[in-house]
Amino acid sequence: MARFIAGRLLKAIVILICITILNFFLIHAAPGDPAAVMAGEAGETDAVFLQQLRERFGLDQPLYMQLFIYLKSVVQLDLGYSYRQQFPVLDLIADRLPATLLLSLSAFVISLGLGILAGAVASARQGRWSDTLISMVALIFYATPLFWLALMAVLLFSVQLGWLPGFGYETVGAGYTGIARALDILSHLVLPALTLGLFFMAVYVRMTRASMLEVNTMDFVKTAKAKGLRPGVIQRRHVLRNALLPVVTLAGLQAGQLVGGAVLIETVFAWPGIGRLMFEALSQRDYNLLLGVFVISAAMVLLFNLITDVLYRVVDPRIRVTS
Repeated sequence: MARFIAGRLLKAIVILICITILNFFLIHAAPGDPAAVMAGEAGETDAVFLQQLRERFGLDQPLYMQLFIYLKSVVQLDLGYSYRQQFPVLDLIADRLPATLLLSLSAFVISLGLGILAGAVASARQGRWSDTLISMVALIFYATPLFWLALMAVLLFSVQLGWLPGFGYETVGAGYTGIARALDILSHLVLPALTLGLFFMAVYVRMTRASMLEVNTMDFVKTAKAKGLRPGVIQRRHVLRNALLPVVTLAGLQAGQLVGGAVLIETVFAWPGIGRLMFEALSQRDYNLLLGVFVISAAMVLLFNLITDVLYRVVDPRIRVTS
């Protein structure tokens, strides 16, 4: 296992470097000059001032030299300096990353837990009205645009009913500490986490249901029924466990997508995460900050994939992982 993890980490580093190079060229191929944007906001159009800005932030260097300097900095765990925020990129991301991880992991737990539970119930009641109802609800959540679902949640639970706060990470100016602050953050987390989690839950419902129905037809399940085991025991110990492997695979792939999906959710709910930071960097032509967010996001996706591979052994010990 140690050799397997080391091999995967080495591959992940190579992939991360390739992604960084690709993102670098894609971002610099986009129209717009960061120096011109900064000069315009400062009310300066003088060519000398523009040249000074380019020299200050290294924008006057050839593109290959900029790439070499940036890769050298990334290897040294330095993601550069944000010329718009006037802070190191790593500090800006580190300040926003906990909020994104809290939102993404909460949505992931909600989507995976509810998806597996609903899928297992649907497979056990195949052909009944409850199976049809669960499938219809899952498809409705999946087919509904994420931004519309977020806005309707705010209108219903925050504006109309007043049960939950609709925007922000915590109550501004409240000065809560300890448990009171944690509960305040939790109340702000409910709507964005549920909205994001319900959207991805539909996929797990369909995958769990289909996988369990397939496992139900296998010989070892028929043997367990012939031995007289209770249906609940068969579903939990034999069917569900063997049906979880494709669900774990899908969960590992979608865990990284939650970060991308959080961009829209963080914008709607004013959640101070790296998704919203990436949107601000894009609108401001802040190349270093945008590249830094891409690097961290790619690293998180690769980490989730590695965790998924390791979990294969937990879900099914018969699998022998290789590097």
